[in-house]
Amino acid sequence: MAIITISRGSYSKGKEIAEKVAQELGYVCLSREDILREASEKWKIPQVKLIRAIHNAPGILERLGYGKEQFVVYLQATILKHMKKESLVYHGLAGHFFVNGVSHVLKVRILADMEDRVRLEMQRENIPAKEALRILEKDDEERRKWSKYMYGIDTWDPAAYDLVVHIKKITVEDAVDVICHTVTRLHFQPTAESKKIMDDLALAAEVKATLIGFKPDIEVLADQGLVLVQTRTSLSEEERVIEEIKKMVREVPSVKDVQVKVHLTLDIP
Repeated sequence: MAIITISRGSYSKGKEIAEKVAQELGYVCLSREDILREASEKWKIPQVKLIRAIHNAPGILERLGYGKEQFVVYLQATILKHMKKESLVYHGLAGHFFVNGVSHVLKVRILADMEDRVRLEMQRENIPAKEALRILEKDDEERRKWSKYMYGIDTWDPAAYDLVVHIKKITVEDAVDVICHTVTRLHFQPTAESKKIMDDLALAAEVKATLIGFKPDIEVLADQGLVLVQTRTSLSEEERVIEEIKKMVREVPSVKDVQVKVHLTLDIP
């Protein structure tokens, strides 16, 4: 069965739509909060660090130290593990960023008028309209900056989605009907090739999450259980690094073999 990712801003009815679509189709529904909780438990990372990693774009020092990127890797591995099972609706930031090339994913963006979002923010936080507008605009801009820095994707670019739904004249129920109808089309049904791509992406993400604490600068590719890891290290550390990477990767389920490619750097006294 297919996978549906739903991207939405605050107070856009995206959560309600996702839950109703999942109920209608008999799919599992996962939220960003579900993924944060599971990733925190598995990788022993405080949830607050994971939340910060997906809220604002990294600062200069964080970019140099691979700060937020490390935590995003844990979220990516957790999301893709669930997406391998298919029959899933995921709603929240970043879901559609991780599945490029997977044809059985329907990528949906939910939009809502700002005045409606402001009204809901005012009601929830008991604040005036001007303050509610400021908070929402800041949140939207931070999400755009984050996605542009991490993946070169603008969350507001309609080209990043298969379906964009504006909640106004189109109601929540209308949106659910449209999404449920669209995902049954042949274009979004799994094929042997699309399943392979998903499996490879999930395995590569799992391996990267396993290694990221040891070598933050790694890149990982997977092909039917065969894993290629690329990293940088000094000549004096080359043998130790290669052996440690191979040892760690071989403990990951579904890995059949591992190759490590090292780009050597100068030893600095």
